Amino acid sequence: MQHHLRKFDKRLRALFDEVDDYLEDKYGDRYPLHPRRAKRGSTSSKAHDGLFNVGAAFSAGYGSEHGRGYVIDVDMVTLAKVPDDVEEMIEDDAVEFVRKKLPEYFPERDLSVRRDGRTFKISGDLSLGRL
Repeated sequence: MQHHLRKFDKRLRALFDEVDDYLEDKYGDRYPLHPRRAKRGSTSSKAHDGLFNVGAAFSAGYGSEHGRGYVIDVDMVTLAKVPDDVEEMIEDDAVEFVRKKLPEYFPERDLSVRRDGRTFKISGDLSLGRL
């Protein structure tokens, strides 16, 4: 079981690394980096450099309309005031990119991205095999 989870997480991380590159290419020069944030490409992890930190966290789905899944998180690491409408536009762009790329990274699974309250969630076939 642990092997299947590691494989799934590795593919999910690769997907979000591609989302990070997409956002950095499109929006990365619009706001200054936080003074303590490394420049894009200067660390071994896209999560630790550049303007964006993009990923997903598992949610058991309690109280959720769509149940368990991975909540998509798009953070801009800047001290600049980013208008709400710009943040929403960037998040929507990231979500559309994830929707487009999910079948490439997980062709054997029926996964979708849905709004779940105030967040977006990847849900569907999250099975890891038989116990």
